[in-house]
Amino acid sequence: MPPETPHCEMTSMERVMTTIGLHEPDRVPLFLPLTVQGAAEMGVPLQEYFRSPRLMAESQLRFRQRYGNDFLCGPSYSAVEFEAFGGEVRFYERGPPNAGEPIVRSPDDIAGLGVPRIEECPALCRLLEAQSLLSAAAKGAVPVVGVVVSPFSLPVMQMGFPAYLQMLMDVPEALEPLWSINETFCVAWANAQLAAGATALVYSDPVSSSTILTPELYRRLGQPIARRTLARIAGPTVTHFASGRALSILPDVLATGTQGVAISADDDLAAVKAAVGRRASIFGNLNGLAMRHWNEAEAERQVKNAIAAAGVGGGFVLTDHHGEIPFDVPDAVLLAVAESVRRWGQYPLTWVDAWRASR
Repeated sequence: MPPETPHCEMTSMERVMTTIGLHEPDRVPLFLPLTVQGAAEMGVPLQEYFRSPRLMAESQLRFRQRYGNDFLCGPSYSAVEFEAFGGEVRFYERGPPNAGEPIVRSPDDIAGLGVPRIEECPALCRLLEAQSLLSAAAKGAVPVVGVVVSPFSLPVMQMGFPAYLQMLMDVPEALEPLWSINETFCVAWANAQLAAGATALVYSDPVSSSTILTPELYRRLGQPIARRTLARIAGPTVTHFASGRALSILPDVLATGTQGVAISADDDLAAVKAAVGRRASIFGNLNGLAMRHWNEAEAERQVKNAIAAAGVGGGFVLTDHHGEIPFDVPDAVLLAVAESVRRWGQYPLTWVDAWRASR
């Protein structure tokens, strides 16, 4: 049974900051990253939604009220950074925007790239305005989360996946000018979001995951870039592998200075908890794709599994493992996830030992 006498109720900011500080708050914080759903919530096409800071902010405030989300998601889409470099973004009816044709097809194209000026990219400016609106509405009681794509992962959009991976394997030194440009942009974009009101940033680095690269390649190429970049970002970061596995590289990830790690559903969450210890907070790790087929009972079971694996002692935020919950996840499932966190996430987690023993 869940505890009957939880800690005094905290604000979301207090709850999250206590968790990031690796202590037990009143309950496990909930982070439901709902981006494309915002367009449906506001009754407009996705492209129109991302053109309106007011609509973006209003949708996130509605989601917080409905689900009890402990974070306000600064609305974003990964391809917006590709757009800042002059790339085309393709919008879809029921899914996230994607990058169009690559803008870098040879090393010569890298030489022609410059670092985008944030104030000259309307799409970036709209996202900053939405974050400012969310920050004003939160009044310091709810964290606002921004997102940046790592300099090491952004070339997937700039070059296309096959071409980038081929160069990574064959001539990584030829990519250093592109990484340098991306690093300058990433730091500027991250700090602009913090200045606009973001409390913390997700550092999205899927290419560094063990699903895509060997740990040796991450240590040699991705980790030094992350270490340099995070040192220049003027706020806390959570390194996110967008559902990619990270257990085998966790010591190297933690050495970058990140304050948190987002974990794949393909990783053993209890093993991650043991490996991370008291060095960082853990975000994870509900499978968003599988969530489309859950019912309320399965949602509760998955929430209990995650909390039992990583919640004891604090330092754990319940969220999905990809950083974006698919459009087709039923509302009833999201409500069940939220209710299950409120029921089973109350500290102290006195039910966990019995739950583990019963499995």
